[in-house]
Amino acid sequence: MSEPAGIRLIVGLGNPGDQYEATRHNVGFWLVDRIAADFRETFRAEPKFQGQLCRVGVAGSDLRLLKPMTYMNHSGRSVVAVARYFDIPPEQILVAYDELDLPAGRVKLKRGGGHAGHNGMRDTITALGSADFWRLRIGISHPGHKAQVVGYVLGRPSKDESEAINSVLDDAERSLPELIAGHFHLAMNRLHSAP
Repeated sequence: MSEPAGIRLIVGLGNPGDQYEATRHNVGFWLVDRIAADFRETFRAEPKFQGQLCRVGVAGSDLRLLKPMTYMNHSGRSVVAVARYFDIPPEQILVAYDELDLPAGRVKLKRGGGHAGHNGMRDTITALGSADFWRLRIGISHPGHKAQVVGYVLGRPSKDESEAINSVLDDAERSLPELIAGHFHLAMNRLHSAP
């Protein structure tokens, strides 16, 4: 029996620009930035992909990291350009993004599903023509009222929230070998049992 196909591309969703860097909506960027930094690699602007791309070697495999530079609502353009160029099918893509419906300090790893109103996810599903990719939903908590959501996601988390988010990003990074090997159940066990 062949090994399950592992992750070859991790996409961090966020908005380009210094003013967005530390905001809740950019936690996807936070993840791929820290992976690149820990492997002492840097992102390069790739105009043909409308994004910044980085390549790291993990457990003997090439892993590409992508930050779309299109603004959140058009993230899919960048994702599909990279996926087509490197011939990466949806089931070998992991998209990391902010999730209002999870408290800060929690993450959920799953394959497939809807966009739950997240514009970056909506555009990615449309562009790929498939929802059959992996998602890492990074909890940022909910402000409590729908009318507050836009200002909230474009705001900065508190010190405690930042620490909680960074703690689960550490767990996600430690799960890279399992994700790349296609051992998703092991990665889920690690991530979903985090305190």
